[in-house]
Amino acid sequence: MKVLTTNLQDVKLIEPDIFGDNRGFFTESYSKERYQEAGIDFDFIQDNHSLSAEAGVLRGLHFQKGDSSQTKLIQAITGVVLDVIVDIRKGSPTYGKWEGYILSEYNHRQLLVPRGFAHGFLTLTPDVHFFYKCDRYYDAAADGGIAFDDPALAINWPIALDQAITSAKDQKHPTLAAFEAENPFVYGKI
Repeated sequence: MKVLTTNLQDVKLIEPDIFGDNRGFFTESYSKERYQEAGIDFDFIQDNHSLSAEAGVLRGLHFQKGDSSQTKLIQAITGVVLDVIVDIRKGSPTYGKWEGYILSEYNHRQLLVPRGFAHGFLTLTPDVHFFYKCDRYYDAAADGGIAFDDPALAINWPIALDQAITSAKDQKHPTLAAFEAENPFVYGKI
């Protein structure tokens, strides 16, 4: 497998080895030992799987606060997504910066999203099965988010946002600036 650095501090893009022939392919999607050897040493304890039935579903930008903050290892099992993460760790060299990555059933890429990042994705195809590992359990009381349409972030979503299929909850998240007063994420202390 290849582990690629990104422009965002502490974020890794992983390209697993794929062994294919006329029957299809095989890949080892996760091996704690191999990931530890590559410097990715987290105790993943919960797996989550979502289905987005239509293209144009926008989920996010989400995170867990406090002791429930999570590092995630994410991938699209079927379909194609634009995965977007934003560094919201105060004091980080990449604070307030975002990047987007195409994750798909074709490229098999995985993205390591550290604690202190807001995360979301836009489905570019129908029937997207999205899978991710977490190093902490989900806690509804610690659920948080920032606005996917925050003008200060200027995320380049490849869809008119009034056409995106979103949840009522995701439409109510504050901007990063409005979240700043309660932001518990501090670079180097998560």
